[in-house]
Amino acid sequence: MSQRQSSRPRVAITGVGVISPIGVGREVFWTNLSTGKNGIGPVEHQFHGERALSPGFVGGEVSDFDEKFAKEVIPKNQRKNIKVMCRDIQMGTSSAMMAVEDAGLDLGAIDHDRMGIDFGANLMFSPPTQLNDPCWNCLDEAGNFTFSKWAKNGITKMEPLWLLKYLPNMPACHIAIFVDARGPSNSITQDEASSNLALIEALNVIHRGAADMMVAGATGARLHEFKVIHAAIWEELGYRPEDPAASSRPFDIERNGEVVAEGSCTFILETEEHAKARGAKILGYLTGGGSSSVKGNQRGAIANAIRAALRTSELTPEDIGHINAHGLGAVDADLAEAQAIHDVFGSRGAEIPVTALKGAMGNSAAAGGNLELAGSLLALQEGLIPPTIHCDNPDPACNLNIVRGQPQATTLRNVLNLSFTRLGQASAIVVQCD
Repeated sequence: MSQRQSSRPRVAITGVGVISPIGVGREVFWTNLSTGKNGIGPVEHQFHGERALSPGFVGGEVSDFDEKFAKEVIPKNQRKNIKVMCRDIQMGTSSAMMAVEDAGLDLGAIDHDRMGIDFGANLMFSPPTQLNDPCWNCLDEAGNFTFSKWAKNGITKMEPLWLLKYLPNMPACHIAIFVDARGPSNSITQDEASSNLALIEALNVIHRGAADMMVAGATGARLHEFKVIHAAIWEELGYRPEDPAASSRPFDIERNGEVVAEGSCTFILETEEHAKARGAKILGYLTGGGSSSVKGNQRGAIANAIRAALRTSELTPEDIGHINAHGLGAVDADLAEAQAIHDVFGSRGAEIPVTALKGAMGNSAAAGGNLELAGSLLALQEGLIPPTIHCDNPDPACNLNIVRGQPQATTLRNVLNLSFTRLGQASAIVVQCD
């Protein structure tokens, strides 16, 4: 260990809360992931009276989560707040409280001034129907919307607390209230890059001595009507008519786009000293991370982020046991990611095991990176790498060693987790399991 690394505290991961299309809760999630369960299928949940507008109405839906579940995990004296939470926020706050429980935290025995929050989220949208009356009230005689009428005739028809249900900083706010975290708090809204960025910032907060413990996670959903439309405008939406449940196909030669999904995942981070002092079980260590934004150059941004993550972890490419790839399932995005891996790992790029869990869960935007990291973290507890599903014919142009079928045994305990956006914002972190 270098002098620089030894001068800063090791940051342990002691708890994880998972809400995913393949299961809710750590044990169910890992069991289903390890056995190749598929979370992609017809979306049954009625989102504001309509199914998701994705191709074939297919997506990664968390069918085991609803408001009733949120009431079971959110503190009793705070449950009234659920009425001002949209589904994204309900999932985020619930996964955070699940992580607190998983970590065995006694909230009555910690220094709340030394506990902070860092949480990723997407922009959130209300049901379109909530805008019906306000907009209709602003029509002119010809039936056209007139913005000049909004202040008098439109906004006055809005629900008074409407905005609080959809602000992306609200997951962090609610969680801080629930656990009485009085330390640093921040919200990250960088789409798919958000998960890793929240963990990186939480790591830096602890390293600079501003907190002993951080609740770090993300929540996201692309099943909302507006979000599906946005995704269709921005990116390719994948669909396989002959087998809709197999529409999410990372690195497969027949991939044709992402599959929209939803979910949330939260980790408890704390200094190794703090964790050991309270007798916590340590799942792994967050050793470093990096980010980069290169507009129009996903390949360059991803490579930059990987190099930064390795540098801050003081590791080399040879030290990484496997890569948990973003693996969107889009033609160009997967190729750019594969090229970036080869740029950094050189000749080892075709050999290092790569897993891509969006094949099972789809793209839950801000939450995806954390859900995927949870998969690798829990797999490494068993000395395994989680498998990729629906990559039946790996694309030779990507030339990656995709872990398929069964979990793969490994003795190398470092995982590199990658996430990036369509605009070239990339993030990468390294987690080590002793």
